[in-house]
Amino acid sequence: MIHRRVGRKLNRTWSHKKALMCNLATDLFLHKKLVTTEAKAKELRPFAESLITRARIALRNEQNGNLPSARPNKAGEVATVTKDFVQRRQVGRFIRNKAVLQELFDTIAPAVATRDGGYTRIIKLTPRRGDAARTAIIELVDFSAAQDGVVRRKKKAAAAPKVKSSAPVEAVAPVAAPIVEEVAPEVEEVIEETVETPVEAVDMQADTAETPVEDAPASDDAPAESSEASADGGDASAE
Repeated sequence: MIHRRVGRKLNRTWSHKKALMCNLATDLFLHKKLVTTEAKAKELRPFAESLITRARIALRNEQNGNLPSARPNKAGEVATVTKDFVQRRQVGRFIRNKAVLQELFDTIAPAVATRDGGYTRIIKLTPRRGDAARTAIIELVDFSAAQDGVVRRKKKAAAAPKVKSSAPVEAVAPVAAPIVEEVAPEVEEVIEETVETPVEAVDMQADTAETPVEDAPASDDAPAESSEASADGGDASAE
């Protein structure tokens, strides 16, 4: 049976993973917020909260006076103990930075004194560019900005009003529109000319050549004259 295999290995050995958790916890206590991958954030959460719980226990023991008595020195004097050095040594195994250790016991522990667990929050982010790893934010709840679920957008600043110049403005007389005379459009006369083609002219000449010339009818005066002439001729022959 395989033992001691609880949690994510994060593709690291146990010693490497332990060092990673210690460094992430140190940065979290120092900056109160940390952006990392989602898997590392989920592994860091119980590790960091266990250290905060030890800091809370130390604070409670110091407030209630439940501290072990110090050993007497060579002179037999017993020093008064005001801090829980036991919990500080236990946390100091993982947090090697003394300034961060002081921040944890003097600032973070009093802020979460009335909170029973749930000291951190994980907020998922978009996949990371490059390897598409899922990222997340892990932060301390009591040191983050208050969230009320309302998305507020900044309004655009109003444009500054235009300042009018103090110089007097000369009145400009209105300009009359020019009178436009309507001009009737010129109508071009089109004269149609009939042009006889050579073929039509030849046909007309042929028609005039074939038609005979008819004698003109005799006028009314012509018969009368002929009758008179015949009468005179008859008289002459009778004589």
